[in-house]
Formats: sequence, structure tokens, C-alpha cells
Amino acid sequence: MDEEYDVIVLGTGLTECILSGIMSVNGKKVLHMDRNPYYGGESSSITPLEELYKRFQLLEGPPEAMGRGRDWNVDLIPKFLMANGQLVKMLLYTEVTRYLDFKVVEGSFVYKGGKIYKVPSTETEALASNLMGMFEKRRFRKFLVFVANFDENDPKTFEGVDPQSTSMRDVYRKFDLGQDVIDFTGHALALYRTDDYLDQPCLETINRIKLYSESLARYGKSPYLYPLYGLGELPQGFARLSAIYGGTYMLNKPVDDIIMENGKVVGVKSEGEVARCKQLICDPSYIPDRVRKAGQVIRIICILSHPIKNTNDANSCQIIIPQNQVNRKSDIYVCMISYAHNVAAQGKYVAIASTTVETAEPEKEVEPALELLEPIDQKFVAISDLYEPIDDGSESQVFCSCSYDATTHFETTCNDIKDIYKRMAGSAFDFENMKRKQNDVFGEADQ
Repeated sequence: MDEEYDVIVLGTGLTECILSGIMSVNGKKVLHMDRNPYYGGESSSITPLEELYKRFQLLEGPPEAMGRGRDWNVDLIPKFLMANGQLVKMLLYTEVTRYLDFKVVEGSFVYKGGKIYKVPSTETEALASNLMGMFEKRRFRKFLVFVANFDENDPKTFEGVDPQSTSMRDVYRKFDLGQDVIDFTGHALALYRTDDYLDQPCLETINRIKLYSESLARYGKSPYLYPLYGLGELPQGFARLSAIYGGTYMLNKPVDDIIMENGKVVGVKSEGEVARCKQLICDPSYIPDRVRKAGQVIRIICILSHPIKNTNDANSCQIIIPQNQVNRKSDIYVCMISYAHNVAAQGKYVAIASTTVETAEPEKEVEPALELLEPIDQKFVAISDLYEPIDDGSESQVFCSCSYDATTHFETTCNDIKDIYKRMAGSAFDFENMKRKQNDVFGEADQ
């Protein structure tokens, strides 16, 4: 271990593993350590089921009815991948797809007035949806056509909208869309967590809706993908990649000290040995004195013996409860997967409700989501602090990731990865010029 590395990475969470993989592919010499004996850090999948009960201090362990413990892989932080989103592009860029099998998530739903409805995101679905009245449907359809044709480099497609200065609120007004439609467009299509976006320039929102529609167009049922055997497979895939390119991995390796000289990181001390480095990447748990608390997330893992009502018996789905519908500032998310993804015993479903904590009684805050899941066989409640780094790492060369937020997709995590990459390398991580792979996620050649 007494060696010199370009980059040392502490923690094997998804953010750290992707950065480690990208750095290795780019020819950097990487040492990757984790104090835990397993991969994934905060974002690991727990198996067997007995381990999950232990982790949540449920000492009696799972009942017989839960089936074999080793049939379970339960994500602590559930998230889906947008089929056309950034994480899939990173997977293709680094060829990690060869280690993973994906399945399309069967449906995306939105909550309105206590019921759930399928999210309409194509013109045909918009016209068939019972979320809206007849005239509203026509206006929404016009809006979707406008978004689909919108090209920020072609002013002819703007229809009087300035992408840099017109607010999204004004765009909705232009198409005369009502509050319910605005709710599901902003939260279930553009995937915003709050309503702050309404007064910001509309370009970002238009691009987010385009991402949703393009992802949906790719595989049909929903825009989301999920790996068989759970998300724990993702960090491991990137770890393998890093190893192929000469990266060194050490699990179960305590970090005794991060060594600084003149305010700059020069190495990491572990079990009496020092590995030297020019740059360091880590999650917040390795540098508590360099991060600040930025809120909390509550996640409730629920084991069910039935699919969720009103989802057409889907064996996987996402439900978004827009904050307006339940008088909150931030949305509540539910994502559900099941035995069809090799993450639960036969006939069992795992649904996870999560949201940003706003009150002193977080469990009460997710009640609207839990009501949709009844009856629930077993609940596991986790309340996690969210941390973010206090500085950008430019002086210390210590680059810390942010904690994983309440969203059920990876776009925010990817923004963090790109941001850290840019600060480390001095230039943006450019998807456009990356080696375009001829295969998509399922290994089918592009037509």
C-alpha cells in the first residue's frame, strides 16, 4: 500500500465508484478503499433478509412467510435509471453495461386527490388520460408538441418563448394549463422536487420533459430501468471496471487519517501505512469536519405480499405525490420492485417511500404514501442526515460527494459526479465526444 497514486477514493458508494471507474479509464492510477467489508456504502443492497432485520434492530428476524433470506436484495437507497439519462450514458461510456442486466420498470404514476393515475407523457396517452378534462387534454397535447419540437438552437421553434428569460410559469400560462396539469408536468415529467422551478428560465424544464419523453420512447412502458439483483450491482460493476484498468481495491480497510501538508491532501494513513496521492475523493462520512448538514431524508422500506392497488398489478412502478396535493414543500416518492427483479422472494414486493423531512414528525409526512401500500407486512424506517461539502476542494484537492437525496432517479447524483469531475479535471465531462458505443443498454445494436 506504501505507494504513490494519482487519486485515492474512500467509500464505495455509487458516486465514488463511478468517479473511480472514469478516472481509471482516463489513465489515472487509482487506489479505492472502504472501511466496510461490503460494497456500496450508503447505497448498498442488503442480503440476506436476516441482515436487513439486524440492521434495523429487529432482533426476532424475518418470519417463515418471507421465504428464503438469500432471495432478497433490498436497496437502502432506491433509485431508478432514466433510460436516456446521464447514468445510462456513463454506463455505456465505460462499458459497465456488460456486467449488468436491466429490466424496464412497468409504470409511472402520479397522485391526485387521493388516487393514483398513470403519467401521460405521449400525445396518445394524454388524450386517453382521465387526469384531465377534454379541453385541458387538447391544451396539454399542444404543450407536449411544443416541447417535442423545441430546439434551443433554432429560434423558429420558440413560438415567442425565450429559453433564457421566459419563466416556466409563463410557458404554462401561454398554453393555459390548469394547476393539476402543472403539478404532474413539473413533478412527474420534469421530476422537480419543489415548485421553485416555476420562476426560473424555462429551458431546463423543457429539457427535463424531453429527457422523460425520449427515455419513454426508448422502451415503451416507462422511462425507467432497474438492474436485476438490485442497485448494489452498480457500484460493483464500476469497481470491476476500475480493476480492469489497473485500479486497486481494498475493502474492510480502516482509514486512520487523511494527511494534509500546507492545506493540501498528500495521502491517507491506514493500519500504520501511508498511501500518497495528489487528489482524494470521498463520501461525507470520511471527513465530518469538512461537511455541513443540509437537511434530512426519511425512507420507509415496506415489504408487501401484493402489487400496489390501481397500478394494473405492475411488478415494478414509481408513484410521485406532488407536494401541492398533500400541502407540502417537497414531493413524496414511492418506488416499488419485486421478485421479478430478483430482489425479493417469490410473490413478494418491496416498496420504498421517501421524502425530504419538513417537520418534527417525519413518519407522519409519508403517511399518504403508506396508505397507498396497505396492507404492509413489515416496515423498516430510516431517517438519514443529508450532508454537503463546505468547499469545492480546489485548494485542499479533497473532493467530497453529497449525500443521496429523496428522488427516485439518478439525475441529481449524476450532476454531483459531473460537478466533482469538472473540479478535479478542470474541464467538463463531455458525453458528446465520448466513445459512442454501438449497443444500447440491452446489448441490442442501434438500428
